[in-house]
Amino acid sequence: MTSVIPALPRPDTGDLLSALRAVVGRRHVLTSSRATARYRKGYRTGNGPAIAVVRPGSLLELWQVASACVAADVSIIMQASNTGLTGGSTPDGGDYPGGLVIISTTRLGDLRVIRDGAQVLCQPGTTLNRLERALRPFGREPHSVIGSSCLGASVVGGVCNNSGGSLVRRGPAYTQLALYARVQPDGTLALVNHLGIALGDTPETILARLDRGDFSESDIDPATRSWAHDHAYLDHVRDIDSASPARFNADPRCLFEAAGSAGKLIVFAVRLDTFAREEETTTFYIATRDPARLTRLRRAMLSDFELPPIAGEYMHETAFDIADVYGRDMFVAIERLGTDRLPALFSAKSRFDAVFGDGRSDRMMQWAGRFLGDHLPTRMRKFRARFEHHLILKVSHDQVGPTRALLAELFPGDSQADHFECTAQESAKAFLHRFVAAGAAVRYRAVHPETVEDIVALDVALPRNTLEWEEHLPPELESKVLHTLYYGHFFCQVFHQDYIVRKGTDPLRFEHALWDLLDTRGAQYPAEHNVGHLYIAKPELTEFYQSLDPRNQLNPGIGQTARGRHWSSPSPHGDGCT
Repeated sequence: MTSVIPALPRPDTGDLLSALRAVVGRRHVLTSSRATARYRKGYRTGNGPAIAVVRPGSLLELWQVASACVAADVSIIMQASNTGLTGGSTPDGGDYPGGLVIISTTRLGDLRVIRDGAQVLCQPGTTLNRLERALRPFGREPHSVIGSSCLGASVVGGVCNNSGGSLVRRGPAYTQLALYARVQPDGTLALVNHLGIALGDTPETILARLDRGDFSESDIDPATRSWAHDHAYLDHVRDIDSASPARFNADPRCLFEAAGSAGKLIVFAVRLDTFAREEETTTFYIATRDPARLTRLRRAMLSDFELPPIAGEYMHETAFDIADVYGRDMFVAIERLGTDRLPALFSAKSRFDAVFGDGRSDRMMQWAGRFLGDHLPTRMRKFRARFEHHLILKVSHDQVGPTRALLAELFPGDSQADHFECTAQESAKAFLHRFVAAGAAVRYRAVHPETVEDIVALDVALPRNTLEWEEHLPPELESKVLHTLYYGHFFCQVFHQDYIVRKGTDPLRFEHALWDLLDTRGAQYPAEHNVGHLYIAKPELTEFYQSLDPRNQLNPGIGQTARGRHWSSPSPHGDGCT
C-alpha cells in the first residue's frame, strides 16, 4: 500500500523552523550549536552544522516533520541513538543541498510484542536493551543481546545497517516487513506499508493507529512468505569452504527496502522475529599462542556440530590490554548500573564536552578509573600473561560434552594453548571486557592527543574459507601505528580492527593502504557497520541507495557518493558516482 502527499511550496529556513515548531513544539526543535552538538558529532567520527535537530514525539509527528523538510527541499539525516562508529548518522562537513535537518527518533521508543512473543513491532527509537527486557517474560530474546545493546543502539538502526552482532546462528539484522516513507523523484513523500498489518489507507490513519497500538492479532497477516530474520544464515555461515565472506554490508542477499537502507528511507516501524532464550549455557575461555588452533576449532564446530556455537568472541592481547586500562570505568559502569542508564550518561557526557571541549570528559573519567579495583577474574589475568590470542566461546547445553572433548584435544593446557570452563560471573565479565574494547581506542585517543593523530577503524569480513586470518602489517605501515586492536566475531570471520596511528601520519592514506591489503585477501568491508563517511559504497550498494532515494534527499553523501539532488554532483571526497 502506497500513499502520496503533494509537494508544498518551498519555504525559507524561518518558515521551515516555524512549521517544525508547530508540529513538535519549540522545545523539540534545537538550533543552537550547544544544544545540537551531541546530535551533530558522531561517537567516533563525523561532524558538521545543521539548520536544526528535530525530535518528534509520535510517528504522526515524524511524518509531518519529514513532510515539511521534503517540501522545503532540505537534506535530511535520520538519527536514532548516534552510537555508530563510521559517522553514518551525523553530518560530514556542511555541503548539503538546501542545508541539513537532523531528525532524532530517540522519543519514538515504543514497541509491541505480537504473535504470542514470536515477533515484535519496533518504532525507530526502540533500543535493543529495551527490547531484550520486554521479551524476557516470554522466554524470548531479540536478534542481538549484548554488545551494541550495551551502548543503547536502536533496533531499526541495526536493520538499516545490516548489523551482525555476536550470535553466530542469527546473522545480520534483517526483515522484509517494514513501514517506511520514501522521497519520490518529483519531491513528494510516499508512505509504504509492508508490515503485513492492516492499519488503514492514509498516512494519518496508519500512523495514528500505530501510535495508539490500535490493532489486534486478527489484523496481523502471518506473512509466511516474508522473512523477519535471515533464515538462510545458519547454512550460509557453515559453508566453510566458500571464498566469499559470511556477512557484509553490501551483500545483495540482505539488501531489501529498509534492510541495509542506511538512512535512505524514513523508517517508522519494523516487524522482526524473536528467538527462544537459551537458559542453560556454558562458556569456555580459550587462549593460545598458535592461531591455527583457533582455525581448527572454528572449522570443526561449524562443520561437525549439529549447530554452530551460540557465540565466539575473539580478542588479541593488545585489544585485551587497551580495554583493560582504557575501558575499565565503562566496564564498571555497565556492571554496576546496567545498560538502562547508559543513554542518559552518554547524553550528559556530550553536553559536558560541548561546554568544556572535546575529550575533557574522557580524560576526567580515565583519571577517576585509576581508583577502581581490579575488575577482571584472576584466571583471565593469568591467561593474558601466558597467551596472545583469546576466545570466549558460549555453547548450548547439548554441546557441552562435544565441546569439552574438542577443547581437550586442541587446547590441552600446555605452553601453547589452554582453556577453562567459566563460572557465571567469569562468563559475564569476559564478554563485557570484550565489548568495552570498541570504546577503548576512542578513550586512548582522547587521553593521548600529543602522540595520536587519529584512529583508523576497519570493520572487516574475511572469506569463509580463510585459514590464515591473523593480519601481519608490512613494516612501512607497522611503523606508523602505536597500537592495533583486533577483536571480533570469530566464527563469522568478522573482525574489528582499530589502528591508533602516530602523530604526523596521514590517516586517509594509511587507511587506503590497508584497503589494498584487504582486497588481496578477498575481504569485504565494512562487515556489519554502515559505510558511513569512512568507506566507499560498492557499486551494488550505491545502486540500491539510488533505487530507494532517487532524489538523493535523505542522507546524501553516504558511502562517499554524490550529494547533489538526483545524484547529479560528485562527492566532496571526489570518489562519488555522477
